[in-house]
Amino acid sequence: MVTNMEQIPFLEATPLLAILTSLVAVPLIAVSGSKPNLREFWTFLAGGIKLLLVLSMAGWILDGNTHTYELWKILPGISLSFTVDGFGMLFAIVASSLWIVTSIYSIGYMRAEKEHAQTRYFCFFALALSSTLGVAFSGNLLTLYLFYELLSLSTYPLVTHHQDKEARGGGRKYLTYLLSTSIGLALPAMLITYSITGTLDFDAMGVFPEGVSKGMLVALLLMFIFGFSKAGLMPFHSWLPGAMVAPTPVSALLHAVAVVKVGVFSIGRVLTGIFGIDLLASQNLNTIVCVIASFTVLVSSLIALSQDNLKRRLAFSTVGQLAYIILGIGLASKLGVEGGMTHIGMHAFGKITLFFCAGAIFVATGKKYISEMVGIGRQMPFTMFAFFVGSLSIIGLPPAGGLISKLFMVRGALEADMAWVLAVYLISSFLNAAYFLPIVYKAFFCTEEESLFENKINEAPLWCWLPPAITATMTVILFFYPSIFLGFAQVMMSGR
Repeated sequence: MVTNMEQIPFLEATPLLAILTSLVAVPLIAVSGSKPNLREFWTFLAGGIKLLLVLSMAGWILDGNTHTYELWKILPGISLSFTVDGFGMLFAIVASSLWIVTSIYSIGYMRAEKEHAQTRYFCFFALALSSTLGVAFSGNLLTLYLFYELLSLSTYPLVTHHQDKEARGGGRKYLTYLLSTSIGLALPAMLITYSITGTLDFDAMGVFPEGVSKGMLVALLLMFIFGFSKAGLMPFHSWLPGAMVAPTPVSALLHAVAVVKVGVFSIGRVLTGIFGIDLLASQNLNTIVCVIASFTVLVSSLIALSQDNLKRRLAFSTVGQLAYIILGIGLASKLGVEGGMTHIGMHAFGKITLFFCAGAIFVATGKKYISEMVGIGRQMPFTMFAFFVGSLSIIGLPPAGGLISKLFMVRGALEADMAWVLAVYLISSFLNAAYFLPIVYKAFFCTEEESLFENKINEAPLWCWLPPAITATMTVILFFYPSIFLGFAQVMMSGR
């Protein structure tokens, strides 16, 4: 439903204001470069205001309402507009809340490592969050696409932050993959969709009229899911491990808060709002999505097993977990879609915890290879216990929130009568355990002779270990109160 200002308990333009808040902070951050404390004050002020604006709409959405704000009508069926619904609200809460935590972590990490160009870093970080909220609240494919591309451009300076040969190479791959697929596949798919339907607006029942050939639908489906390559589906995934040349807070931003979640969110919007789950199921298009996602889930998990660099192992784990989300939504069943949407939030808190821990280990010890971390749990118990909690969420074990969303996706597979997907989930969970639990075991339970740490090592600075403690705690809270995210997914599906 489209609401007006008299009917709603917040300003009509609130979604736009939430998007612009961090953008307005950019010049304030830029001119405060010589005063780091003031610079970070603007970051936290913008983050707090953004989160409050997002939360001001949450109750209204949970009551089953939606809100649309049209900024500019371009052509019939095409406008720059913003819609707040359950799916968008879920993603917006994840992004706006974790921006604050990641900013805390960034201060501890960037200052401890004496990183250069910190002002530039925080400026583009804020711009990236504006782009992310723009995608979350997009009312149609055009608006989503514009903010999707803005996010690619605004995160490029973050990926190449170190400005050395390795960073430039990773940055080129990053931008080449993301722009070539979005311009070469997603954009033409949008144009074809508009020529067929006369609209780019999202509709729970889908937008394609009867009579569109299955061949055309399959072609458009493939163009969309590979065109939004931020989702990391194979074979368009290698930009993601390559982007690990960035500082760890950027890796956390890429893998938990913004970039990859924008990819799966965009595909989720296309599947549920352009095709519609009824069309996906009736034309067996859901099988195509599930096969592609399942292949990515299994292969990425196998590759993760072979990675000694901790951030690269986490990167390939992310590739698999993103495919989990697409697999859940691609089932085109009510429970599967709810589970896939909810996993965006559950994975975000679990995976950002793991990246925070990887960065804290590097700050405290300079170690980045798993083989060098035997015995580290005795030296950094808070960090490694948080790592253990984050691992439980990714594996799907209690008491971590990831179990809840995975259970919904498993039930969704049964609901969709696709029992073979259960085998994918089961095998993947075993692989997740195989590449995470040995790290924890060797960190805490090795013998004195096996330990690689002879001298006492302290935990990383407070602002480096406090954020993973917060996100690990939230991961456990989400196990007991999954409705924090699940409620929005259920509201979204109940409105079909």
